[in-house]
Amino acid sequence: MAGEGWKLSQDSPRCGRSGTRAAMIHFCLAHTAYHLHCWLPRSHQLRLQVTVFLFGITTLALQFYVLLRPRSSRYCSQPLLTNLVANIIFTFFTIGFTVLLPQMDPFPLALKRVFSVFGVGSFGEGVCTIVLTVLATDCEDTTPELYYLSVLLAVGSLVSAALFSGLGLIWLAGVTCPRPDAKPTV
Repeated sequence: MAGEGWKLSQDSPRCGRSGTRAAMIHFCLAHTAYHLHCWLPRSHQLRLQVTVFLFGITTLALQFYVLLRPRSSRYCSQPLLTNLVANIIFTFFTIGFTVLLPQMDPFPLALKRVFSVFGVGSFGEGVCTIVLTVLATDCEDTTPELYYLSVLLAVGSLVSAALFSGLGLIWLAGVTCPRPDAKPTV
């Protein structure tokens, strides 16, 4: 029976490849949750959605905790607090996409475009997080919680950028240098 669920999930037309490959942490989380949902048997898909939703809520709680700390509003040479607010907004979008994408059976073109714009925005926000964190080493003393959360988000952005860059290179190699025995995908 588990094999049938696997086959149904894999053959579903909504579980195709996404066109956007440049990404950072928020897009990476939503994209990975969507593809995990497609690859899992139907009996495990709800469990994944609940787990991802709880992870998103926990992440939001941590971000709001740091945002509302009195020490987070102290002086810092870089706008880490503003960047944290942007991260909170992107986290809300990430939770929305992780709940919405698995529910869509025919995947509308408008939603693909919105998700691609979200990926570009997530990329820009991740680059800003990395740059601001690198330039804000003096904030470790004045706003330690904010600084360490920013470091955590910057590392997550770097890891997801490396992951998606590798996936993009693999996809590009598959398109430009197809195997002789492979069926054409384009």
